[in-house]
Amino acid sequence: MTLLASAPLHPDAIREVLIVGGGTAGWMTAAAMTRLPAGIRVRLIESEEIGSVGVGEATIPPLVTFNAMLGIDEASFIKATQGTFKLGIEFVDWGRQGDRYMHPFGEVGMDMEGVKFHQHWLRQAQGGDPTPIEDYCLSAVAARLGRFTPASSDPRTVLASLRHAYHFDAALYAGFLRRFSEARGVERVEGKVVGVSLRDSDGFIESVRLADGRRLDADLFIDCSGFRGLLIEEALAAGYEDWSHWLPCDRALAVPSANTGPLTPFTRATADRAGWRWRIPLQQRTGNGHVYASAFTTDEDARASLLAGLEGEPLAEPRPLRFTTGRRRRQWVRNCVSLGLSSGFLEPLESTSIHLIQSGISRLMALFPTRRFDPVLIDQFNRLSQTQFEQVRDFIILHYKATQRDDTDFWRHVAAMDVPESLERRIALFRAGGRFMRDGDELFSEASWVAIFTGQHILPQDHDPLADGVPYAAMARKLAGLRGIIRKTAEAMPTHEAFIARCCQPSA
Repeated sequence: MTLLASAPLHPDAIREVLIVGGGTAGWMTAAAMTRLPAGIRVRLIESEEIGSVGVGEATIPPLVTFNAMLGIDEASFIKATQGTFKLGIEFVDWGRQGDRYMHPFGEVGMDMEGVKFHQHWLRQAQGGDPTPIEDYCLSAVAARLGRFTPASSDPRTVLASLRHAYHFDAALYAGFLRRFSEARGVERVEGKVVGVSLRDSDGFIESVRLADGRRLDADLFIDCSGFRGLLIEEALAAGYEDWSHWLPCDRALAVPSANTGPLTPFTRATADRAGWRWRIPLQQRTGNGHVYASAFTTDEDARASLLAGLEGEPLAEPRPLRFTTGRRRRQWVRNCVSLGLSSGFLEPLESTSIHLIQSGISRLMALFPTRRFDPVLIDQFNRLSQTQFEQVRDFIILHYKATQRDDTDFWRHVAAMDVPESLERRIALFRAGGRFMRDGDELFSEASWVAIFTGQHILPQDHDPLADGVPYAAMARKLAGLRGIIRKTAEAMPTHEAFIARCCQPSA
C-alpha cells in the first residue's frame, strides 16, 4: 500500500476497513483508500456470482481530478478502458420536438465590464441576435466539429477554457482500479455476504458472514453492495427517501451496439415518448440505453424504441434494470458508510452516478473517523451528502419541467408537476432577469444551469441593466470576434479519432 506517513497510528485510529461490494463504487473506494496511513488494513469483498450494474459509462470533469490524485496516467487509463473523451452532452427533443442543444463543459464566453457573460448574450438576443449561447464555448464548438485536444495550461489562450471528461467501459474501469489497488496493498476477498452481525452494546456492525462460513470483522464498513444496501439498509435500516413523484422514470434497458461513423466527443440524450435514450461512444462499441417510466409505457414498447434508435447492429440483448429514484435518509450510520447505488440513485441524465461515488469518497476521506466515530463527523457527512443529492436532483428535474412538449401523457405530466421549492425559486429568479445564485460549492456551475434554461426555452423577461453599459453595436463586434477566435481554435484541433489513435489507442 502507498505510505503517506510512517508515524505510529493514534491509539483510537481505524485499523481495519472492509468494503462490501466491488464494481465501480467498490474499487474507486479501494483505490482512494490506498492513500490512508500505513498500518490500516483495507479489504474488499466481492463475488464473481454477483454482476455489477454498470449502467453509466459517461462521466463529468471531476473524474479527471480523481484519476490525477491517484497518479493515474490518462493515456494508459483510456487505453485500458476502451475510453473516449467527452466535451459535453447533447440534448435532443427535450424542450420541443426537433430541438438540439449542447450542455458543454468548460467556460462559456467571459465576463465583461463586471457583468456575467450570459447577461450580455441575453441582451443581444433580446435585440434580435439569433446566435446560440453554445457558440461562445470552445468545448461545445469542438464537440460539434468532432475535435479534441487537452486544454492549454496558458490562461491567456482560449484553449485554456476547455474542460473534458470521459466515456469508458465501467467494468474495465473497475478492473483497472482493482489492479491498481491490489498492487498497493488492498486485499480482495472472493465471497458472498449472507449475514451481518451487530454488537449488542451499541448496534455497530461487528462482522459480516460469507456463504462459506467465514466471518470478517472491521472497524469501518463501506457499503458498496448496490441497490440492495446490504449493510446500510438491511442491517442498519437507514431509510430511503423516494423522489419518484418528481422523477417518475423507474426502469432502464441497456444494450451495446456496433460503432458507425466517427467517435463523437460527447454523450447524446434523446427524449423519447416516456423517458429518454442515451448514446455513449467507446472505442470498440457504442453504449446505448433507454430510461423510462413504467406508468407511461410498456417494457415491450420501451425495448422496441431502444432498438429502433440504434445507429449500429445490437451486440447483445437489452439488459433490464429497475430502480426507485431517491437517496438513503442517512448515508452514514454508526460505523457504516454507503457509497454508490447503496447510498441512492439519480438517473444518469447528467452523468452524475460516478461523480456521486467520487464526492462521497472525498467527504469520507475529509471526515475520516477514529474508532470513537464522533457523531459530529457523521452528521456533517450526512448533511453534505443530502445537500449534494438534492442539488443534483433539482438539476435533473429541470430537464423534465422545462419542456413545451405535450405530445404524450408523460410529457404533459412532467410539465405540469409541482417541483421542489428550491427549484421553483431558481426558475423564478432566472425568468425575472437571468439571475442565478450558486449555492456554495454545488456541482453544477452557473453556465450549466444557463445551458439548460436557455436550451429548453426558459428565457428571462429582461436582462441585467448593467449590461447596457456597453453600446449594443460595440458588444456585437466583441461577440463576433470572440466567436471567430473560438471557431478558429476548434478547427485547428485534431479530430477526436485522430487524437485517440495517436495517443490512447490500445496496442494490437
